Amino acid sequence: MPRESRKAKRERAREIYDLLDEEYPDAHCELDFDGPFQLAVATILSAQTTDVRVNQVTPTLFARFRTAPDLAGAPLEEVEEIVRPTGFFRNKAKNIVGFAEGLVERHGGEVPRAMDELRALPGVGRKTANVILGNAFGISEGVVVDTHVRRLSNRLGLTGERKNPERIERDLTHLFPTERWTQLSHLLIWHGRRVCDARKPRCEACVVSHLCPSSGV
Repeated sequence: MPRESRKAKRERAREIYDLLDEEYPDAHCELDFDGPFQLAVATILSAQTTDVRVNQVTPTLFARFRTAPDLAGAPLEEVEEIVRPTGFFRNKAKNIVGFAEGLVERHGGEVPRAMDELRALPGVGRKTANVILGNAFGISEGVVVDTHVRRLSNRLGLTGERKNPERIERDLTHLFPTERWTQLSHLLIWHGRRVCDARKPRCEACVVSHLCPSSGV
């Protein structure tokens, strides 16, 4: 793609957002949750697996451990057995129990609304914190960069960074206004799951193909 001016790139980014927003008016977080605590736990479990798989195990998990104090006091072996289908179950069980313990010990059992406080808890990195802040509290602290967002950001020429999520996030926050950061992630994730597949993108069905430097490549 020819070299773009910063103004032209922002204009193209705006057009991409508007078209995807028209295409996916109902785009949202596809993890099932009721409140910040459930969203946080579900997001920790979603690492290296699908939202569908997480949604299959969380009803059992939250029926057994409804609150942070419940999960903080849970037998690790029991939690491992419940979350086993999500993969890496030992580490994930340790993380969500540790997360619950951190909430009880440091925050009275409530999920904090600050990036630094969230990231200090077990199992919570910047991506997970952005998911919680944006979807549970409506706070646009940054852009969630998962595998879909990373792939589409590169294909669409919105970033030149291919690996580092925080650099990709920085590039995206420079292109889009703050109030669009949370929804931007949903739009890119929905488009990545439905059209812009990792192995065989369906460019012929893509509403932003005319704005994409990778279209047809």
